Amino acid sequence: MTTQPPPPHIELDGRPATEETLRIPALYGFGHFTALQVRDGRVRGLGLHLARLDAANRELFGLPLDGDRVRELIRHALAGAGRRDASVRVNAYLPPGATRTTLMVTVREPAVMPSGARSLMSVPYARTAPHIKRPGEFGQTYYGVLAGRAGFDDALLTAPGGVVTEGAITNIGFWNGTSVVWPDAPALIGITMALLEQGMERAGRPSVRRPVTLDGPDGVGRFPAAFVCNSQGIAPVRRIDDTVFPVDEELMKDLGAVYDSAPEETV
Repeated sequence: MTTQPPPPHIELDGRPATEETLRIPALYGFGHFTALQVRDGRVRGLGLHLARLDAANRELFGLPLDGDRVRELIRHALAGAGRRDASVRVNAYLPPGATRTTLMVTVREPAVMPSGARSLMSVPYARTAPHIKRPGEFGQTYYGVLAGRAGFDDALLTAPGGVVTEGAITNIGFWNGTSVVWPDAPALIGITMALLEQGMERAGRPSVRRPVTLDGPDGVGRFPAAFVCNSQGIAPVRRIDDTVFPVDEELMKDLGAVYDSAPEETV
């Protein structure tokens, strides 16, 4: 018998969700969010999460988003859920007529990236305004479902011409034998990706951004290894379509060490 996870704890502007307040995300889906993992009340890259929320809020709503307010609401929701380890999601909305951003904080059980190597199915889909992390992305979910039905773990989004951009819910990086190569294409710069970039720079092994395509001289087949990352962690890639990658255990160990070296911040 499968044990179902407990329902999420949801608060809107510091108050428990009600039927009335849940109409905001149900009816006014235009917004943005960030997702983070909290361990013992601390988060890697918290400042980056807060900066991303503020930048998106200014772009979408023309309003700043105070980081101290966000932290206070996260702390309140964690206390309400009785958790210090959790998956936390902060959604921002501006309902019609509102002059202040509504913040919805969702607290769930902590999550980690599945440890096995991932298989990705390339799909022709590029998100609108990909630099903004936002809810209700139909295309990502649709192609993720199709990839699962085809026997893959997830989808790999590509722009016209087979240009690799990002995973459906991850960033993708490639190893060229000396450095990590991130696709130079419109995509969300995930917090884990940013932390890896910063950590590798500190370690004297800067990563690079170059065009990556499915085929041709810049094709994925020229790389000896690849990996994906998001707020849940880092995992190797074993296959993109028919291109097979060996798992580079040393690379994964190094990436894990770089990520673990990123400073944690108290919420």
